Amino acid sequence: MLGVDFYRLFHTPVFYIFIAIAAFIPALVVMGGTGGENSLFTNAWNIVAANKPLYIVSDIGEYANMNMVYIFGGIMVSIFIGHDYRSGYVKQLFTTHAKKQDYMISKSLTGAFSMVCMCVTYLIGGMISGLASGLSFEVNAGSLICAILGKMIMSLGWASLYTFLNVIFRRLFGISIALSFFLGTGILIIGAAAVVGNSPALNIFLYGSSVYACLSANFVSVIICLVCSLVWAAIYNVLGSVILYKRDVY
Repeated sequence: MLGVDFYRLFHTPVFYIFIAIAAFIPALVVMGGTGGENSLFTNAWNIVAANKPLYIVSDIGEYANMNMVYIFGGIMVSIFIGHDYRSGYVKQLFTTHAKKQDYMISKSLTGAFSMVCMCVTYLIGGMISGLASGLSFEVNAGSLICAILGKMIMSLGWASLYTFLNVIFRRLFGISIALSFFLGTGILIIGAAAVVGNSPALNIFLYGSSVYACLSANFVSVIICLVCSLVWAAIYNVLGSVILYKRDVY
C-alpha cells in the first residue's frame, strides 16, 4: 500500500505544485517583512525559525517561518485522500485489503514525506531570498540544524492529524481543507498560551513542539519534537483506524 501511495504521489501534479509553492513562500515573506526601520527580518534564518519559542504570536513576522509548511501540507493531504474517495480507490482497496490501520499509516507516512520535501524547498527558497535581500546569515549552526530537524520531524505528527481529520470528513472536502488551515495556524494553542503564558508545557501539543524548534534549539529540543510527533502520530492513527472499522468507508 505504501508503494502504491508513493507511486501515486510522484505522479500527482499537486505534489510538485505545493513543493514549488513552499520554495516561493520565503520570497513573499521577505518582501513583506524587510525594508525601513520597522523591518521584521534582519537575519535570513528568521525566515526558517524564530529566535526563541513563541507560543503567543504578537507579530505576524514571528509566525512567518517554516511552520507555514504544515498548513500547505494539510491541504495536500486533504486533496490526496479526497481523491481516494472520489476515484473509488478506497472502495477497491478495502475490498481486497482489510487492515484499515495500514491505510492510516501509509497516508500518514506519505503526507509526512510531502511536508519534509516542502521543508527542504522552503529552506532553499529562504536561503536564496535572504541572499537576494542582503540579510545576515549569522547563526549558531548547531541550533539551526536542531531547529530544521525538529520542524521536519514534526511533519509526521501533523500528517497523522490531517489524515485523521480527512477520514472523519472524507465526504466534506471543504471542511477538511478549512480545518487543515485552522489547525495549521496554531490558533488553539495561541489561545491557550494567551491564558497560561509562554509555557513549555504547551510542547506536548503539535503546534507547541513546532515552535519549540527555534534558533535557540538544542538536542533536547529535537528529542521533544520526536517524542511529541511519534506519540500524536500513534494516537491519531489508532483513532483513525477505529473510525474506519466502525463506519462506512465509502
